[in-house]
Order: sequence, then C-alpha cells, then structure tokens
Amino acid sequence: MEAHELGDGGATAGVTRVPAETFPAYVREREGTPVRWVWDDTTRWYPALLAAGVRIERCTDLRLAHAILRRSPFADQALLAADETAGWDALQPVPVAEPALFPPADPADRLDPVAEHARQQAALCASPRRQGLGLLLAAESSGALVAAEMTHTGMPWRADVHERLLTDLLGPRPVPGGRPAELERLLGEIREAFAAPALNPDSPVELLRTVQHAGLPVGDTRSWTLEQVDHPGILPLLEYKKLSRLLAANGWSWLDSWVREGRFRATFLPGGVVTGRWASSGGGALSVPTQIRPAAVADDGWCLVVADVAQLEPRVLAGISADTAMAEAARAKDLYQGMVDAGVVPGRAEAKVGILGAMYGGTRGESGRMMPRLARRYPRAIGLVEEAARAGERGEVVHTLLGRGSPLPTGAWAQREAELGEPAGAAGPRDEWDRARRAWGRFTRNFVVQGTGAEWALCWLADLRNRLWRLGGTGPLHERPHLALFLHDEVVVHAPADLAGAVVEEVRAAAATAGRLLFGSFPVDFPLDVAVVRSWADAG
Repeated sequence: MEAHELGDGGATAGVTRVPAETFPAYVREREGTPVRWVWDDTTRWYPALLAAGVRIERCTDLRLAHAILRRSPFADQALLAADETAGWDALQPVPVAEPALFPPADPADRLDPVAEHARQQAALCASPRRQGLGLLLAAESSGALVAAEMTHTGMPWRADVHERLLTDLLGPRPVPGGRPAELERLLGEIREAFAAPALNPDSPVELLRTVQHAGLPVGDTRSWTLEQVDHPGILPLLEYKKLSRLLAANGWSWLDSWVREGRFRATFLPGGVVTGRWASSGGGALSVPTQIRPAAVADDGWCLVVADVAQLEPRVLAGISADTAMAEAARAKDLYQGMVDAGVVPGRAEAKVGILGAMYGGTRGESGRMMPRLARRYPRAIGLVEEAARAGERGEVVHTLLGRGSPLPTGAWAQREAELGEPAGAAGPRDEWDRARRAWGRFTRNFVVQGTGAEWALCWLADLRNRLWRLGGTGPLHERPHLALFLHDEVVVHAPADLAGAVVEEVRAAAATAGRLLFGSFPVDFPLDVAVVRSWADAG
C-alpha cells in the first residue's frame, strides 16, 4: 500500500510504500508528531488500526466531507466535479465485521483519494463560508473517529442483568417462535375482552378490524390513539404492545446479537440523517429504552459519567438567531422556566409547547395560541425559523450555521415551482401541492435548528474525545476514560472511578468550548446535567 505525504493545498509531497502488515506500526510512529490522516472513509481504515492498538488524533474523512460539500450552498460544485464524482456520491460505509484493511471488491479501490482531497480543498478555499465549513468538515471527521472508537470499546453491559430484567418483565425465555409467558397472559385477557378468541394482536390489520368491530372509533392502532378510548381490553392491549416492542427491539435475540465479552457494541453512522444527526445501523444505540438501562454497569473500579445538555435545540435557536431575549431565558438551567419568569407565557408547559411548535411547525391548538407571544418577545428567533419555512415552501435550500445544506425537495409541486414559480392546474393538484409545500416548509424550519444542534454536539464530542485521552496516562484506549455511547445530546463516558471528578470537569469544559466555537462571544449557555453512577439507569 502507499502512504502519500500531502503538502499545502493537498499536493503530494512524497510517497511511501508500506506493507499492510506493518501499516499499524507506521501509523503509531507517525502519531508521535502532529499529523492528520486523509483517507477515503474512516470505516475502511480505523477499525483495523484500533484492533492493533493504534489510536489516532486527527483525520479527514473524504466520504463524509464529500457528502457535506456536495450539498452545501457554499461550495462551488464545479470545483468538485470529476469523472469519479459519481463514485464518491455513491460510496457507502462498510459494515462492521472482522477488522480488515482491504475488504474484497471494495468500490473505494476505484477512487483516487489524493485527487478528491485536492478538489475538496479547492472548494473549501473558494467558499465564502470557509471558516465555518472547515470547522464542520473537521468535526464530522472527528465524529467518525468517535463512532469507530465507541464500537471498538463498547458500552459495558451485564448480560446476566439484562436476562433477569427480561425474565422479570416477560417471563422465562420462550422456545423459538413462541411468546413469553407474560405476553401469553395478556393475550388471553385481550381476546376475552374483545370476544375474539383467534385474535393476533401482532397483526395491525387484524387488530384494527377487531377494535373497530367492538365499536371503538379509531382509525389506527397506535398506542396514543388507543389511549383516548375506553374499553376493558385497552389496558392489557397497551401493555402487550409495550412489552412486545421491548421483546422485538431489545429482547433475547438483541442480547445474543449485540452483546459480547461484556460489551454492547453498537454501530454508529455519523451524518446518517440529512440534518447531520447520527444514525445507527445496528443495535438501536440511539434509542435504548429505560427498561434495560440497568444492564449498563461500569466495570469494577470504574464508573459511568452520564451528561446531557438541557434543551439543546431551543438554545441553539437562540444562538443562530442572535436573539438576546431568548439567550437571556437560556441563562436559566431550565430555558422554559426562564421564559415564564420573563413573563412571556403563563406556565412552563405553554413555553415548551410554543417553542417546540415554532421549531417543528405547530400552528394549531396551544402551540398556535402561544406563537404571537413568542414572536413579540423573541422576534429574531421566531423570524429565523419562519423564514426557513418560507424558503422551504419556495423549494429553496436552507443551511445550518456551519454550512450543511438541506436536500432539494422532490415531487410534482417542487418541479412545478422550479419551472413556473408557482403551482398550476386543477383544484385537486393545487391542494395536494400546497400540502406538500407546507410539509417541506416544516422540514426546513426544523432543519436549520436540528442541524446546528448536531454541529454543536459534534464539536462537543470532538473536544471531549481528546480531553479524555489526555486524562488517561499512557495506556491503550480501553484503559483510559473513553466515550462509550452518544445519543444526540447525551454522552456516556466509561472512566476509572478515581478520575470521575476530572472527567466531569472535562465534559463541562468541552461543552463550553463547543458553544464558543459555534457562537463566539454571544451569551448563550449550554448547561449540563451530569451524573457519576455505577449503572446507567441511576443517572435518572
């Protein structure tokens, strides 16, 4: 294999040929000096290095950077154009498997990372938002390192505790294809209450037909809908649905698949959502239910430091809009209560409903009634999301603070908008287009806030990752304080118990750094709830 030393602007300053089996040692040696590794995709390179005990400080992930630049309104697409651009557009992360430097038949082998890096650097240098876009690319690449490291180290997980939780909730582990005892018991109650001895509640069509036949005015069988009606079969049905979801998502099969050697090893996808939020391609790491969190138990002599930021997205809205009145409310640990104390709304519930409505497009009910008050008190914040919604309705691209662009809308209305500037045709299509346009406006309204919130979280992770490494002496990654899990606005750090206090300080310091990186001296706070616990469930 070849290692290219890149000079200014991405030009190759030298080439070193390194045998694959000695590449980890080569990387380890070079990490002793300031270096940034530029590679096609972190998922193709870093897992094997981690398996060899090599941790790197910085990288440029060309696959992730390419995706950002291709959609950013601040990147000149002509500078990114090449014969292989379509190949970079289509490049996907490799699934987690046994670490290997060279997966067979890899489409990345047909791409030239040196040339792509040069194109990306040219686009970045020419961008009118070079500083913000450069920060985003660096943070996204660092996020890729965090994701690989969390999969490598895993979240400490007690399989025996998990099994006991499942047994307490569901009964003993059933035979393959069978229902656990508690589901069988609830099934009997449901069938009796609805006089349907053959009912299969796992079939939405059959369940809806049965519920409607009982005279209940429902149009679907979602739990929220069922909670609104009164019938003796509803309570056992709701409990059945809750436990059935637990069994399917985090039951014995999940335990067998995702927990090994005392670790839950999730697979994270940085930038997996168009807003820049992470996704997970296995294990459901971003939606671990509270029922099984007692199984996440720190190793002996270690602890879990659990930290989440309070009301991240409203605080981000205050920052990106530079709304000083909202920033004043955000100085309170509870932003919604800060709005109440300022006399904007009568109660905390109204504040929360109003702000969530502003960010997600709720214009009816209590949210709609709160909007005039919010608009008067926070004109810059409300004006920003309103303008993002109108831009989306016009079929335009909106962007986050650092420059991630929203996708272009699809569908007949968007095509007509692009061609004529307005929809045309019969009343039916016009109404349909109007609904689609408003729906896209709700998406772009939230995109600017959620996407910038994801950028704040990326900067938090990137800084915290290196702070934790410096705390841990000279041992390998799993022997130092390290990030074990990340859920949008919450992190879980696995750390030696004697370093818990230092980890808490670094978690808070990294959050403050993220705020300064994005919003400079603008006075918006990001307070954290931090707990030092043995079990994740104890964090509250």
